This record gives sequence, C-alpha cells and structure tokens, in this order.
Amino acid sequence: MSRKLFVNVCTQDLARATGFYTALGFELEKDFSNEQAVCVAVSDTVYVMALIEDFFAESVTNGISASGTQAILAINVDTREEVDELADKALAAGGQKAKDPFDEGFMYGRSFLDPDGHHWELVWMDPNADFS
Repeated sequence: MSRKLFVNVCTQDLARATGFYTALGFELEKDFSNEQAVCVAVSDTVYVMALIEDFFAESVTNGISASGTQAILAINVDTREEVDELADKALAAGGQKAKDPFDEGFMYGRSFLDPDGHHWELVWMDPNADFS
C-alpha cells in the first residue's frame, strides 16, 4: 500500500497561504480545498493542508500555540540549485529567511518561515556521498 502524508498547518489568511504555496510550484488540489482549507501537492505522496484557525482548532485537543516553532517541515530536493530556486520563490512570495544557508559539502540547505510562521527546510543530499 502506498502511504500519503498530509501535513496540516494553521493559517490566518487562506488566500495568502494558497498564493504562497502555489508560488512555490506546489499543485493546488481543488477537490480537497474549500473556504476552510486549501490542499497543495508537494509530491505524489506528500500534501500540505492549510486550515483556517477555527477549522484547525476543531482537530486539536490542547489548543493552538503561537509561541514558537512546533515543528520543522523539511523537503528533500534533487539538486542544490533546486534548494536555492525554492527558497528564493518562498522569499519572493512573502516568506522570511529563518536561518543562514548551510553547506556541509555532501548536504546543502536553506530555510524559511512561511507567512504564518511555519518553519520549512529545503535540503539537498549528494546521492554519491559515502557515509561509512
């Protein structure tokens, strides 16, 4: 069985979230989007669901916390150039730089905060690196 991952994030502005994620090149899934939520496909098996705050709150039992990072959402990409391309798109679409880029030679990454403050990491790892 193929599993799919749906990452649900809270948003203050559904239109802004839709514009941000589609500006990154993520495909809008209209069948799973409405006035309370937007769904975008990051890949064939990974989706981001941005839910308006009231709708998001219906799914949690311990409240919504806005006092710091609750999770780091990381996406592995195919090339170093794709890391930069997606990070630049995120910043142009209203995201903010989270940390300085890092370069370990075999691994390169950049991070950003989306307009709702969710922390995202973009990471490339050299498929030929020897980790032994």
